[in-house]
Amino acid sequence: MLKKRYWKFLLVALPLAALFGCVQDGKVDQGRVVAFDADKRLVTIIRDVKMDPIHPQYSHLPPLVYELPADPAETGPLPRVGRRLKLDADNNQIVLFDPATQNFKRVDFTPVEKIMNVNPDDARVKGKKFPIIDRDKKTITIYSSRQRIYETVKVADEYLALPESTWEAGDEVRIYYKQDGKSLRFMNLTQTDLFKGK
Repeated sequence: MLKKRYWKFLLVALPLAALFGCVQDGKVDQGRVVAFDADKRLVTIIRDVKMDPIHPQYSHLPPLVYELPADPAETGPLPRVGRRLKLDADNNQIVLFDPATQNFKRVDFTPVEKIMNVNPDDARVKGKKFPIIDRDKKTITIYSSRQRIYETVKVADEYLALPESTWEAGDEVRIYYKQDGKSLRFMNLTQTDLFKGK
């Protein structure tokens, strides 16, 4: 499954390279959206320092802020915000972005249920909104579409009061720019169906 997705990425990456990467006087940035001010048209991302679709590494600090393009034709779907940067199912830990400290927070959890290789059209996830927070049982159910992991975890009481967006993964976006902080093209990779009709 991962190999198939990786080859799909390569098919996408080549035309995107022509669109973004081969413009010699510009730069490309990519990362997860952790904040978005719709009125000011400002998007805040944590950069993927590896730009690897299979094993991204959202670890660049401080967060980067970009203005959306002035030209609406150069702006893709507006981004959804989330603060979950990594679901480490092997080490039972979630890495979050903490806006208060502008830093990362690592939250240890106790696994309750973990199911691997769950596709987006699986009945357990299709049509459902994640995360699913059960404050009585003190659990959070997360679905990572990239990792194909459906997992219910138990966390400390202090984390249950945090907003739902804390446990969501923000949209993955790609930005072409020439001047720091001012995007000329903005592509929402998460919400763009690059294989529609194929």
